[in-house]
Amino acid sequence: MGSQGYSDKISNPFDELLEKLSIFNSSAGADEKASHRRFDGWSLSERNPEAIKAWMPIWGWFYRYYFRVQTSGWHHMPSVGKVLIVGSHNGGLASPDTSMFMYDWFHTFGYDRLAYALMHPSAWENPIFAVPGAQVGAIIAHPKMASAALLRDAALLVYPGGAQDLFRPYTWRNRIHLANNKAFIKLALREEVPIVPIISHGAHSTLIVLADLYQQVKQLHEWGFPWLPDGNTGVFPVYLGLPWGVGIGPVPNFPLPIQIHTRVCAPMVFERYGRAAARDRAYVDTCYERLRAHMQAELDDLVQK
Repeated sequence: MGSQGYSDKISNPFDELLEKLSIFNSSAGADEKASHRRFDGWSLSERNPEAIKAWMPIWGWFYRYYFRVQTSGWHHMPSVGKVLIVGSHNGGLASPDTSMFMYDWFHTFGYDRLAYALMHPSAWENPIFAVPGAQVGAIIAHPKMASAALLRDAALLVYPGGAQDLFRPYTWRNRIHLANNKAFIKLALREEVPIVPIISHGAHSTLIVLADLYQQVKQLHEWGFPWLPDGNTGVFPVYLGLPWGVGIGPVPNFPLPIQIHTRVCAPMVFERYGRAAARDRAYVDTCYERLRAHMQAELDDLVQK
């Protein structure tokens, strides 16, 4: 494993971030501009290179000193053109490997190459996630927006496993869990775009998920228990981690300082593409299993090394 070894200077990163992000900018011009923004995930125009630049020193500090990231395989990532990047989600709502991948991406390709990431509809209901997410390139996880991004020849990052993957049990930390979600396969076939898988080791140890009690809490609610689980996420984890000690439900967490290893895997290209291929259920199933097995083999190799 080899690190990218970035050495950009970090100086007053939080001051720079607060100064550049429009959500914290009190100038009249910025307020007027921000008032016309929806930050609901349904626009490709909210992406703000200046906001991304402001985040980079923060991500960089965590990259080098907190998670001590080691990364490899970036020669596999196409330098131009549209690409569907498929990852395995890790580490609860903090998802530290996501921000560390973004840091690698912008350090490698700069701020002008179009790149977007699908974000769960629930996250767009909270401005804490919605505003900075939109500014760094997040869009709502919907087929219409995914296709629109690829039509712009952009790179598109997706995590098919969603919340189930984020909060999978600690014993599954080295298991690829895409939650049997095959919509991304259909998207790749329909839009005729290559898939580049990304994996990580260590990120899912930044919290310890003991169990997912969604079905049990759902049953209790049907019996009259007042606690209603979030039907959008479909998870109700119990975990050990910061800052709660014991986290109950899909609440935000602060990741433990575990070293993270990331790998960009070789692109996967299928034999057939087009709308007919995307409608062929058996073919979609075959493509899905090929990709899942490929990602699992890469993760197994990363763990061993």
